[in-house]
Amino acid sequence: MATQSYAATPGVSATPPVPHAPVTPTSPLGGRSGDLALLALRLIAGLMFAQHGAQKLLGWFADPGRGGGGPPMGSLPWIAGVLELVGGPLIALGLFTRPVAFLLSGLMAVAYFTAHAPRGFWPIVNKGELGALYCFVFLLLAAVGAGAYSLDAQRRRRR
Repeated sequence: MATQSYAATPGVSATPPVPHAPVTPTSPLGGRSGDLALLALRLIAGLMFAQHGAQKLLGWFADPGRGGGGPPMGSLPWIAGVLELVGGPLIALGLFTRPVAFLLSGLMAVAYFTAHAPRGFWPIVNKGELGALYCFVFLLLAAVGAGAYSLDAQRRRRR
């Protein structure tokens, strides 16, 4: 097999072209700064999301005038509360991020279209901004993963 000499071709540099570096699964957003941004996003979104589950299931962070007791076990609000309370910390830790984020994104889409969208088209009108935002934050995490500063990345490195 003959090798191509780049110097022999008029107007072409003597060095071969360098292919673009592929985006790795641990740095989908551009290296260290992208991984730090994913860490911050995961920590904030995951811990805030878990508060919703704690409020639904445990009565924590509830309004002072709100009555006690959570939703009946097995009901849709109860299932949502369990997913929020368990999924939030998993997202914050970056553990099983892609499947958990995909599940939580779907949960928020269902919540938005069943509880908010019937009240009006615009999220600002139907009070669904938070659900829509969580839906797309989790969809992003499902697409790009947890980043380098996560338990998922540690698990990959140990293999």
